[in-house]
Amino acid sequence: MPAAENPPGSRLSKPSWKDPRLLVGLLLVLASIAGVVALVEAADRTVEAYAAKEDIAVGQTVDADRLVRIDVRLGDAESRYLTPGSLPEGRIALQRVAKGDLVAASVLGEPQALGRKPVAISAQETLPAEAVPGTRVDVWVAPPDGRNGFAEPKLLMPGAEIAHVETSSSTLGGSRETQVLVLVEDAKLAQLLGAQANSAKVSLVWNPAGGSR
Repeated sequence: MPAAENPPGSRLSKPSWKDPRLLVGLLLVLASIAGVVALVEAADRTVEAYAAKEDIAVGQTVDADRLVRIDVRLGDAESRYLTPGSLPEGRIALQRVAKGDLVAASVLGEPQALGRKPVAISAQETLPAEAVPGTRVDVWVAPPDGRNGFAEPKLLMPGAEIAHVETSSSTLGGSRETQVLVLVEDAKLAQLLGAQANSAKVSLVWNPAGGSR
């Protein structure tokens, strides 16, 4: 018996451009492609931001002379960093910024907001190579005892931050002296300056823990 022919309603018809399902699918594909393209372009967008030309110590004025412009991809974090159009005047560094690092807007502040002052201390003992700006030292003070000696040293400031280290030689090329700028809180400033004025022995001991006790 010959096979019955398929009725006309059961045959598959070719899709038409007027078919709304085809148009909706096409729109979804185009929207997906546009979203991917926009995402890639946003991720690849670079902006100009400021980086430190050299190390910026705490308390130093931050202006264009201390900065260099670089192109970076910051994405959503762009507002957190200094850009050529967002550099305020008269601000200082509240935190140390290493050479080449991006400068965050939160690093800058008014001078009165610092709360710490750099004080030069002559390091008589040799500090380890790890004692660099940004690390911490304990400051010990031994007052004169009146017998050509010094009393037992006492810890004046634990975990004081180093702002700058400079080593110089004597004119004859013999002894070497290391001057360390230490950031001193206002509450301890008078004690340290008084100790130095009274010829106390001030010693620095590197604090690898990196913080105050």
